[in-house]
Amino acid sequence: MVALRKRTRAIKPEMAIDNSGSESENDGVRCEECGSGHSPAELLLCDGCDKGYHLFCLRPILVNVPKGSWFGPCCSKQKKPKSFPLIQTKIVDFFRIQRNAEVSEKINQDNRKRRRRASGLVMSKKRRRMLPYSPSEDPAVRLKQMASLATALTATGTEFSNKLTYRPGMAPRHANCPDYEHGGMQVLSKEDFETLTFCKSMMERGECPPLTVVFDPQEGFTVEADKLIKDWTIITEYTGDVDYLKNRENDDGDSIMTLLSAADPSKSLVICPDNYGNIARYINGINNHTPEGRKKQNLKCVRFDVNGESRVLLIANRDIPKGERLYYDYNAHENEYPTEHFV
Repeated sequence: MVALRKRTRAIKPEMAIDNSGSESENDGVRCEECGSGHSPAELLLCDGCDKGYHLFCLRPILVNVPKGSWFGPCCSKQKKPKSFPLIQTKIVDFFRIQRNAEVSEKINQDNRKRRRRASGLVMSKKRRRMLPYSPSEDPAVRLKQMASLATALTATGTEFSNKLTYRPGMAPRHANCPDYEHGGMQVLSKEDFETLTFCKSMMERGECPPLTVVFDPQEGFTVEADKLIKDWTIITEYTGDVDYLKNRENDDGDSIMTLLSAADPSKSLVICPDNYGNIARYINGINNHTPEGRKKQNLKCVRFDVNGESRVLLIANRDIPKGERLYYDYNAHENEYPTEHFV
């Protein structure tokens, strides 16, 4: 966690001193939610009224101290995000969907054939192979799903991107070398690469994963299944700007993903979806400090060597029924992310 600025460094109630030299609890800053002055290093002060709030008492929870000014629930005018217009042309433009109306029916027929073949391969081989996601058949339903994602992206100021982006001033493409991974990185098989490519091509045609982004007062934006998703299905790739970890150690972003955990720390990379990203940034993490939290996990996050480039995939690790929210373990093997206060 980043070092807290002075405005967030609240005094412990038991250490407050009044003018007479005696201790006074009334002088200490307390959390407006829980009433406690404990954990002062995680007690934010509102820039509007100086009231205190624990990072972990806020809903949605804040993992790090935000940069710049911050206003608590007492002064914030945050409302439910405005829904993206449910207009096909706007959504097509927003996601830059490429579709040729004259061949759309042929594409759908080819998709169904490829899905059946993929399922057969999974059944006929001992080694499990990834499944492509199965889009909702009704175009109107897919439109609503994409509108929900567009709503979240617009509210968070994020431009849609379904691939890793390399921008000037950040890590260059050649820095993303799986050979740097400490202990080595598993290589994505040819069959699974074809499945991943197929999923990407579906999204380009507007056949999105059967997922809906919803806004929850407790968790913020979160993602739920809009139809049954089978075990071992590719949900999405984690995308965003690629940067060196050393450049982001004091970043207040709550969605940074490890891309490369190098033996040489200066070569470690992360994915930062604040400016560019997809639905992956809205999938929440479990509280892996409790049995109840671990039971919620229905995805796993895996790094692969894909044609000489490290990529991160989110994959279903069990069948996910319609209406169930998606969760994975933010920590994996690093155990550096504070999840003990997650709901």
